[in-house]
Amino acid sequence: MHGVDVAEFRFKAVTERVSSRGVSPDDSLTVRLVGDVVSKGLFPRIAGFRFHEHVESMVDSDPFTVLRTSKLEEQGKRVRASEAVFDHQTHKVTWTERDPNQAQAPRVSALEFSEPIQDVLTVIYFLRTQKLEVGKTFDVPLSDAGRVYRFSVAVVERKELNTVLGRVSAVRVDPALFGENGLVRSRGALSIWITDDSRRLPVRAQLKVDIGTFDIKLKRVSYGGGKGSPAK
Repeated sequence: MHGVDVAEFRFKAVTERVSSRGVSPDDSLTVRLVGDVVSKGLFPRIAGFRFHEHVESMVDSDPFTVLRTSKLEEQGKRVRASEAVFDHQTHKVTWTERDPNQAQAPRVSALEFSEPIQDVLTVIYFLRTQKLEVGKTFDVPLSDAGRVYRFSVAVVERKELNTVLGRVSAVRVDPALFGENGLVRSRGALSIWITDDSRRLPVRAQLKVDIGTFDIKLKRVSYGGGKGSPAK
């Protein structure tokens, strides 16, 4: 049985230099990470709605630390815009959510966090910076949607894979994102394959949830001002 495309993921990283008016120190080098997830193929017909999620994260490059997260979520007619600002001096994150289509006052909350904190986008890049030894498990603090989570990541196995990059050695990591106290409260499991070389590119992933199993594969990578790294 052949699979069908249900969504497309696009990721992009752009290095920028910001002034003291930003959330990072004077003339510091930051990285702007951009992620887009868009429904496609049969999914809108099966689910009855389209979805689109756009996330932008500003990151201090040294050390790799998230400074601000902006998110726009569109699911059918439902729209939510949110922003999280991380203060690494007080170790507090201020989260604001609003509905662009409504005149209601935004929801605001402030939470304490421990270092090093990540968001839903930076955590993908953070995993690439870790020394991934099979059998090793490490914890990652993450903030999303006005909450702070701590989940474990298990390095499960090393394997040769056929990918768009050719045949590569890759390491499988399993982030424990699901469960009653997890980032996603429903049942499920996620596995990500990252190349075991200097590139540390995520080339494959598998998501298992109640409605089925979704395979995610890297389709294209570009460098030097390209359009990012689309994956399906």
